[in-house]
Amino acid sequence: MAADPPARGPARPPGAAPDQARPSGTATGPARPAGAVASPADPDAATGRAARRGRRAGWWRRKSLRFRLTAVASAVLAVALAASAYVLVGVLGRALIAGTDDAIHQRAREVVSLADAGRLPVEMTSPDGVLVQVIDAAGRITHATPGTDRLLPLLDAGERATAIARGGAGFVDGGPYGIPHVLRVRVLSADQGRTVIAARPFSEVQTSVNTAAHVLLVGTPLLLVLLAGVSWVIVGGTLRPIAALRRGAEEITDTARSRRLPVPESRDEVHSLAVTLNDMLARLEKADARQRALVSDAAHELRSPLASIRLQLEVALGHPEGQDWRETAEGVLEDTMRLARLAEDLLALARLDERGGALARREPVELDRLVPQTVERYGEAVTMRVSPVPDGAIVVTGDALDLGRVLVNLVDNALRHTVSPVVVGLRTEGADAVLTVTDDGSGIPEADRERVFDRFTRLDSARSRDHGGAGLGLAIVRETVHAHGGAVTLEDAAPGLRAVVRLPLS
Repeated sequence: MAADPPARGPARPPGAAPDQARPSGTATGPARPAGAVASPADPDAATGRAARRGRRAGWWRRKSLRFRLTAVASAVLAVALAASAYVLVGVLGRALIAGTDDAIHQRAREVVSLADAGRLPVEMTSPDGVLVQVIDAAGRITHATPGTDRLLPLLDAGERATAIARGGAGFVDGGPYGIPHVLRVRVLSADQGRTVIAARPFSEVQTSVNTAAHVLLVGTPLLLVLLAGVSWVIVGGTLRPIAALRRGAEEITDTARSRRLPVPESRDEVHSLAVTLNDMLARLEKADARQRALVSDAAHELRSPLASIRLQLEVALGHPEGQDWRETAEGVLEDTMRLARLAEDLLALARLDERGGALARREPVELDRLVPQTVERYGEAVTMRVSPVPDGAIVVTGDALDLGRVLVNLVDNALRHTVSPVVVGLRTEGADAVLTVTDDGSGIPEADRERVFDRFTRLDSARSRDHGGAGLGLAIVRETVHAHGGAVTLEDAAPGLRAVVRLPLS
């Protein structure tokens, strides 16, 4: 007696989990007592959550940059590798299924062609592992490959009609037919009501996909560990020059200011950082040296008038009966005025250094009014020559007080060396206003015309206490003019010297 055919139904894809009973309701949180009323958010609980988040963020910030970079890179690699493995397994499965479908479809078409031509062999073979059943219009199996049931079709009449209408392949459990595999089945129709069923075991595809999944499951973590180690080494090598910069910075002290940070050989951002930091150290060293020189020179300049005042007062107090107190007072007043001028000059330089080359005020300054007002204070000792301007006033942008001090310093310096009256000129040349101060003194050698603009620089002929200044006047002039965007130079006046100040017109 033939066994009853197995119950057929929609095929379930391989690996699909059976349906499970689901309860009518699921709990989404802890059970709430009956009659309980939801209360608003507890501020203490919110504060606690914020504190925990802050501790977690603080833990992350306390880790080294090398650890954080490696952790972030490893996390990104883990996500990328997991996504790649998932996509690879999916693509491999679909490719193998597509290859199996093509094989059984091709084999079915060949059998249909032979059936339509009446050339079906009595004993059908299956060299490619495809199982074939040829079923006539009455539902009987007329031809079949070895290993295939010759009494019971893999699909009944209704399933065959559905498969032909669908036009694709499907899954069939081969257990009821003595085939211990899930089969991939394709059905094609032939002439005279015949039907060709071609099937192939799906175990090969499952084995290949499972093998690839196992390899990726083991290999992906190993690859991730390897890449994390490589990232750790690479990040460490990248940060090594920064660590060298840190150690070099620790060695720089107030007694070793001339040290420089190590510059890496690679031309990357760290190299640029090291070069920039060394340039900054050079500027700081230069500023420190300049500050120390200023303090030293200021102390030297202050010592002379203070020693003179002390000497005069000690002599006057030691011999009061024969002392001309008026003469003593005049000498002390002269030294005191010298101290006052030095203090004013130092204060002016300090303000210029504090502003870093910026102007205290930016306002229109009419030089054709400022210069004559300043010259009038000197009387006949200074003459004025102003070239006419077609457009009217000669206006520059800057600080009127600072520009007035520039002119006063130049005129005072010229009066200490001139025989005839000092000549002050004002004119325009292109986009510049040109201010000149000319004397007929002995002049300055060309080799010293730049050096005299340095602070506390005085030529030998101007070192006397009666005539020479502290050597700050021309330094104040140059820095003030530079702050106004101009330039100052010294020229030969034959005889004498001419100071030329150029300022951009507004």
